[in-house]
Amino acid sequence: MEAASSSTCTRGSSGAFTLHSIGDSVKRKSPSQSMFRDGAGSLALVAGIVAVVCAFVPFVGDFVTIPAGLVAVISGWIGLGRAVEGDASNGREAVIGAALGGIGLFIVFLTFAASSM
Repeated sequence: MEAASSSTCTRGSSGAFTLHSIGDSVKRKSPSQSMFRDGAGSLALVAGIVAVVCAFVPFVGDFVTIPAGLVAVISGWIGLGRAVEGDASNGREAVIGAALGGIGLFIVFLTFAASSM
C-alpha cells in the first residue's frame, strides 16, 4: 500500500495503465509558464509612461518624473540586453520604455531650464 500512496496511475490512449512517480510531476514546469524574463522590459514601459505623463504635472511632477525616467532608461537597457541574448521576448517594449523615460527626463530638463532663465 505504501507504493500506491507515492505513485499515481494514469490510463493511456491504448487503454493500458501507466505508473508515474509523484516526484516526476513536481519537477516539470507547466506549459503555461513562460521561459522568458520579460520583467525589465515591462517595467521600462510602465515607468516610461509614468515619467512622460508626470512630466507635465507642475511642481510634483519633477519629483516623480526624474526617478521614473531613470528607472525606465536603466531597466530598458537591461531588458534590451536580455532580448538580444534571447532571454526575453519584449525588446520592443524595453526600447519604447527607455525612449519614453528619456523623453520625460528631457521635458523636465527643458522645463527647469526655461523656468530658471
